Parts: sequence; C-alpha cells; structure tokens
Amino acid sequence: MKFITKRTILFGDCDPAGIIFTPRVAYFVVEAVHDFLTHILGGPGIRRIFAMGVLPPARAMSIEFLLPMVFDDVIEIDVRCEQPKTTSFSFIVTGRNASGKDTFRSTFTQVCISPDDKRPIAVPDTLRQALAESLRD
Repeated sequence: MKFITKRTILFGDCDPAGIIFTPRVAYFVVEAVHDFLTHILGGPGIRRIFAMGVLPPARAMSIEFLLPMVFDDVIEIDVRCEQPKTTSFSFIVTGRNASGKDTFRSTFTQVCISPDDKRPIAVPDTLRQALAESLRD
C-alpha cells in the first residue's frame, strides 16, 4: 500500500540558519507513522493500539539525511511497513521534496509491551492483520 502524508517545514522547526533542526525529523517520522496507523486501523491509530491492551514504545530509529530541508518546504512523507515480527513492528519512512528528491530515509521500530508489567508481548492479531494487509495492497 502506498501511503503518503505531507508536512510543511515551519519556522520553529529550523535552526538560526533556516535549515531544519535535526531532531525535528524524528518528530516527522513518528507523526507520519501515527498517520499511517490511523489509516490502516480506521481511526486514531495509537488510541486503537492502546485499546488492544498494548503500549507501543519506540525500540529503534535511524535517520539518514540526504538533502537539506528549509523553512516553508513541503515534504511528502512515504510510510511503508515491514512484515511484523513476534513482538515488534517496523516502518520505512522516506521524505521527499517538491522536486521528488529524497530528503531523508528512516527506519522506525515499535515494540508491544504489556501496560501492567512493561514486558514484551505479541503483536495483537488485529494490528498484525492490518499491517499484513497494507503489505498486500
């Protein structure tokens, strides 16, 4: 499934030189993944995951910066999931500028943990199915 969301680089996202402040890209990645989850789960994604009895903290994130992003740029952010594992699910997130050139690439993994004892638990069937279906589209 192709899923794209957009984000405008705001003045507050930038350093004094007008180039995006590096940590802001992590926010873009997380926001785009939340939008993707909302799309595939048919409602507020993180709230739906909470309702499944799961807390989904980040386990890993990497970001490769390819081109500068500056104030007022509109970035298209492409989100694709990978096949879920036993207790985790991962995404590949790519930002593109108006010229269609990649500005960043990221991988982001979340792990399912129990709200009671904070130990890893299996990805719920509903979430696993939604992620798997997005791979087929």
